[in-house]
Amino acid sequence: MYLYNSATHKKEEFKTHTPGHVEMYTCGPTVYHFAHIGNLRSYIMEDVLEKYLRYAGYDVNRVMNITDVGHLTSDADEGEDKMVKGAKREHKTVLEIAQFYTDAFFDDCRKLNIKTPDVVQPATGCIDEYIKIVSKLVETGYAYLAGGNVYFDSSKLKRYYVFNDHDEEDLAVGVREGVEEDTNKRNKNDFVLWFTKSKFEDQALKWDSPWGVGYPGWHIECSGISMKYNGEYLDLHCGGVDNAFPHHTNEIAQSESYLGHPWCSHWFHVHHLNTNDGKMSKSKGEFLTVSLLESKGYDPLAYRWFCLQSHYRKALVFSYENLDNAVAAYNKLIARIAALKPEDGAVDQAVFDEYKAKFLQQMGNDLNTSMGVTAIFDVLKAKTNDATKLALIGDFDQVLSLSLLEKAAAKRAEDAKTQSTKAGGGEYTVTGEGDPAIDAQVLARYEAKKAKNFAEADRIRDELKAQGIEIIDTKGGASWKRV
Repeated sequence: MYLYNSATHKKEEFKTHTPGHVEMYTCGPTVYHFAHIGNLRSYIMEDVLEKYLRYAGYDVNRVMNITDVGHLTSDADEGEDKMVKGAKREHKTVLEIAQFYTDAFFDDCRKLNIKTPDVVQPATGCIDEYIKIVSKLVETGYAYLAGGNVYFDSSKLKRYYVFNDHDEEDLAVGVREGVEEDTNKRNKNDFVLWFTKSKFEDQALKWDSPWGVGYPGWHIECSGISMKYNGEYLDLHCGGVDNAFPHHTNEIAQSESYLGHPWCSHWFHVHHLNTNDGKMSKSKGEFLTVSLLESKGYDPLAYRWFCLQSHYRKALVFSYENLDNAVAAYNKLIARIAALKPEDGAVDQAVFDEYKAKFLQQMGNDLNTSMGVTAIFDVLKAKTNDATKLALIGDFDQVLSLSLLEKAAAKRAEDAKTQSTKAGGGEYTVTGEGDPAIDAQVLARYEAKKAKNFAEADRIRDELKAQGIEIIDTKGGASWKRV
């Protein structure tokens, strides 16, 4: 597999510390509000990546944090904790807010067919790990105490900027909205590892530490949780591109300074979902959530389909017009799959292996999901039987997770339940086992009888009987079954 590595700025062969095994970490949500669909684009693409790795034969241990403390409102570790802000907004405790929005997040994931990671760890559950890391960084001179807080000393690093070649002047205090100067810092790139009671007196969650009662900074959480559950060597770290700086930059700084060796070999960043007005956020325009899309009649999996048609390293523009186009294409695909006959022959293993190899190659080229989607259409056009096509579509959907076979089966059953025609002022209904071709023959028999062409009606009946199909005439229609 070849995957773009944000740390080296190039596409390269994906290699792991232990052959055949992937230690994978994905930054989880800060659970102070609902996730918007821009956030969820990242989780969809990370889900596809994990499932592709498993599909390709890797054993994967995927870990994700839940940020329920310490995520402040600006890049300079200033401002009000987002969790405290959410608690004030809804007149609940921080822990009540965290539980409510954690449940809401995983409910959205369920609707989008996003697999729950192997380990999900709230930040509040690993305080001892953070204190252990910070203590060593202080002892080894990578961290210092100032104004009651513990800061990481970025001047001790040979290289701080990893993902982009930032101009330090562009990162000066005051350039970005909401960034305030912290006079305790020795260098403007230093960041807080541990806050004490000297700051943010209204902080709801506090713990004892060697530096006083306080709480961890945001960045230390992911390092501590990853080291606990992934070990000292991380193969793959994922997140939204907006986390690359400063969050992931600071994770690398503190983790490698603590461990004394390279930490994560591969970084995977998903680009923004934008609206026509720019980057999507919770504070701009309509707050676009999965629940809002559902209230407007959209299937959440149509949104997943919408995301898969674009490459994860390209910004994707959301509009209802674009989503409507995706819905139409998704429904058309379901209809085409529903028209396939499950009983049509046995799976042709040679054809199956050929198309599976193509799918692995296409998706293995920097997780090219648009080509993965195209692979389904290639299967539909293939010169092979329907059983093989259905087997391939089901196989690919282990990675794409669009519920293609389930939705096709539901459509097939729905079509079979009521196939009717208006005739002679009345309605004639055909019900059966989900085969449109047989439904059409039963309907043709009815039309022949209505035209008093009894010979033709008998011929159709006998032909169906020879196929093992029994017709039962009912009031206002007919049903059929295989005997």
